[in-house]
Formats: sequence, structure tokens, C-alpha cells
Amino acid sequence: MNTRDEIVLKKIIQYSDEISATISRFNLTHESFTEDFVARNAISMCILQIGELVGKLSDRFKVENNAMPWREIKAMRNIAAHNYGEIDIDILWETATCDIPDLKEYCKKFIV
Repeated sequence: MNTRDEIVLKKIIQYSDEISATISRFNLTHESFTEDFVARNAISMCILQIGELVGKLSDRFKVENNAMPWREIKAMRNIAAHNYGEIDIDILWETATCDIPDLKEYCKKFIV
């Protein structure tokens, strides 16, 4: 793995931690998440950043480590960036509480 990929993975982990911290700080449940636009916006921004970072991973890394759906992660960034308030709240919650922790654990495997 090259140095750039390692830096990118560390940043993905950082944004994943920020999502977890936001959920904890606001003591979010699915119901409160649907009602709290501030928390949704904070989490959406982190997901947007993660998707942007995935685009900076080398093609070689993504091909060799294809257990993660890299293209779909990048697509979620595009949805967060370009749908202007049209993000499905249920999908956003599932992404934040299920997919992001899985992504974090996957990325941690490559950090020395």
C-alpha cells in the first residue's frame, strides 16, 4: 500500500469517528435523527467527505481490496452533495449506523 492510500484511510477513519461522536453527542436514535436537521447535516457532511476521500484511493488499492463497495461509497457522496435536501433519511441513518462502522473496521486493517 502506498503512503497516499494510508493517509486517505486514516482520514476516512477520522470522519467515521466524527459520525460516531455526533450520534453520541446528540444521543441520537432513528426517531430523533429524523427530527434533528443539525445532526443530519453534520453526518451528511462527514459522509460527503468520506465519499470524496474514497475517490482519492488508488485504483490498485480498490481493486486489490474489493470487499468494500468503493463505487457505491463514492456514489453516496454524490447523492449527499447534489441532491439538495433530497437524501432519504432512512438510508442516511442506515449508512451512518451500519455501513460507516463496517467501513471504519475495514480501513483499520490496513493501518500499521
